[in-house]
Amino acid sequence: MNQPMQKEKILIEEFLDKELPQENLKPEVLHKAMRYAVLGGGKKLRSLLAVSACKAVGGIVDNVLQAGCAVELIHSYSLIHDDLPCMDDDDLRRGKPTCHKKFGETIALLAGDALLTLAFEWASKAKTSNPNRNSEITLELAKFAGHCGMVGGQVVDIEVTGAIPSAGNLRFIHQHKTADLITAAVVIGGIAGNASEKQIEFLRTFGINLGLAFQYIDDILDCTESSEMIGKTAGKDVAAGKTTAVSVFGIEGAKEIAEKHKTMAINTLIDAGWENSNLSEISEFVIGRSF
Repeated sequence: MNQPMQKEKILIEEFLDKELPQENLKPEVLHKAMRYAVLGGGKKLRSLLAVSACKAVGGIVDNVLQAGCAVELIHSYSLIHDDLPCMDDDDLRRGKPTCHKKFGETIALLAGDALLTLAFEWASKAKTSNPNRNSEITLELAKFAGHCGMVGGQVVDIEVTGAIPSAGNLRFIHQHKTADLITAAVVIGGIAGNASEKQIEFLRTFGINLGLAFQYIDDILDCTESSEMIGKTAGKDVAAGKTTAVSVFGIEGAKEIAEKHKTMAINTLIDAGWENSNLSEISEFVIGRSF
């Protein structure tokens, strides 16, 4: 399946290439690691969702580009840290060596830290349709990327590794480790486009369900596809005793739940009048990945 919004993806990649610190800026190795982690691979899904949400509520790409790319920096930093030996200890990401394999653990850790802080710099200075709402963007990013969001999900994921898988832990991990940042991306896009409270409500419901569907499918692909296809080490989560959709519900059960969340996400777009928007196109792309 072809990725949607190729034009917007090019704009996002051009912005990241231009605005990330250049490799010749001291300390060079840090900036090389930052650029390595962000550029050259990946769907840029979260940035595209932010752009799509902004357009859905009547904004334009220029209103959201910097804020959307801030979410991408958060995602990239989280992948660097997630791959470290003290966490998932992975060697492959996006079809190439992980950041710590390329630059060493110390530089990888610091590159993640630098991307995290740069994300908040970009969010605070984002050019939106209503600059008075920039603080909302920064707050949204902090809330969903922090201890009650993505970081909290990662902690529980680590804590329950090797334990008997449970649906309760699975929901917590999936919602906070994955769905929260996807939700933040669409809500930030809405804020950048000066969305109403009702529109933000629709975006939150859509983001949660899309994020959950996305992670269920990721768990299925981890068990059914090759490392070459998914761009990371296949089968590693199950082998490590992680709590996944497949370990809790089995492949067929996980497929059913992924479809349920897909339907809820699409129905939310219909209720909001966005069924013909780029949000719908991206949803079909996310859910349409091969099982």
